Amino acid sequence: MDVHGRDLRYFTSVAEELSFTRAAERLFVSQPALSKQIRMLEKQLGVVLFERDRRTVRLTAVGEALLPHARAVLAAWQAAQAAVEEAKTVERCTLVIGMSTSPGRGLLPALRTRLISRHPDAQPVLHQVNWADPTAGLADGSSDVAFVWLPLPDDDRYQYAVVAREPRLVALPDGHPLAARAASDPEGKVDFTDLLEEPFLALPPEAGPLRDYWLALDARNGRQPRIGGVVASAEETHEAVAGGQGVALLATGNAPLVVRDEVIAVPVRGISPSQLAVAACKDDKRTLVLAYLAAAREVGATTR
Repeated sequence: MDVHGRDLRYFTSVAEELSFTRAAERLFVSQPALSKQIRMLEKQLGVVLFERDRRTVRLTAVGEALLPHARAVLAAWQAAQAAVEEAKTVERCTLVIGMSTSPGRGLLPALRTRLISRHPDAQPVLHQVNWADPTAGLADGSSDVAFVWLPLPDDDRYQYAVVAREPRLVALPDGHPLAARAASDPEGKVDFTDLLEEPFLALPPEAGPLRDYWLALDARNGRQPRIGGVVASAEETHEAVAGGQGVALLATGNAPLVVRDEVIAVPVRGISPSQLAVAACKDDKRTLVLAYLAAAREVGATTR
């Protein structure tokens, strides 16, 4: 037996007014329509809810028994509707920003300022993602927008704005022979060809084309890299380089995350610069997503 909320609302109104005329006015329906709905409810329940004559309307004992429960159901549904509306508001205002490491470079405050200036109710929430996911949560939907390194796997699935273009450095253990070579170079750099025999630290295989990019496969002329270890965070990278497991390419802006204590970094000649972007799914047209991408384009334009 399915009783609709409208039926309970009509019943409660008549029970409280003890008048079909006043109840109909209160509900903004016609009296005949209200009477018909009450008769259908009584038929559905198999009971009489009201005793009627030309002058009075009274609740029957069954009606008296139903009234508090009808009120409770209506109150619960009203609370449920309020909860749904609140959740919709929070969902509409929340923007989950994925990242594998903090983007630094002043990007988060710069983008937040632009976003809030246009959408004061926006609530940016940061979402840390393992390096094994090069989309920083976009692929599985756990992030709305994300800071990602290009190239992205399945590039045609995403829209993005580049916010930083930086030379790549190589992280070396302090005292590595290539550090001395860089020191004697007029530009303070090492050639990538000097790194070809070095063991490299690699991202997890799940990182796909991003793993290949940070191994600089495009600059090896078909020579396969020696993999000294797999790393999934900046801290792991620092420890592995310091421990002599291998060297690692990194963006200039990420150097402070790895370079300290026994680890140094020097610029590399002969490889392309890195590109950090803010990305979202291509078919995502939500207001906050598009606003964050627009802010990223503005910030990116100032860093070129």
